[in-house]
Amino acid sequence: MSIVDNLFRNQKYLNLETFRKTGVGVKTPVWFVQDGDILFVRTVADSGKVKRIRNNSQVKIAPCKMDGALISDWVRAVAREVKDQEADRKIDKLLDKKYGLLKKMFFLRGGSNGRKYTILEMKVSQQNEG
Repeated sequence: MSIVDNLFRNQKYLNLETFRKTGVGVKTPVWFVQDGDILFVRTVADSGKVKRIRNNSQVKIAPCKMDGALISDWVRAVAREVKDQEADRKIDKLLDKKYGLLKKMFFLRGGSNGRKYTILEMKVSQQNEG
């Protein structure tokens, strides 16, 4: 079983720590889905976490509770923005399956405000293993 499966399978929230240019970390609990050993988050395209990932793809992630309280230790990962309509549809279906009506209500409300969303992909760094 992979490190991703061990930590994130059956979890609802992921705490994502991104880093400012000064090196200061910013922690954000988010919904996520897993596809194999890759984790995905849908978020507002112009959010701070997206801007920080564009500047520094090194992040830390950990399973957490809704309030961000960690369930397990942090692991290092590499994040990037995914701009692919096919991937967007796939992630949307995975989010629907995992979060159901709650997801529909959340994104419907955001969409009605004219917000644009993007997908973040996170791959756990090899240096975490072994």
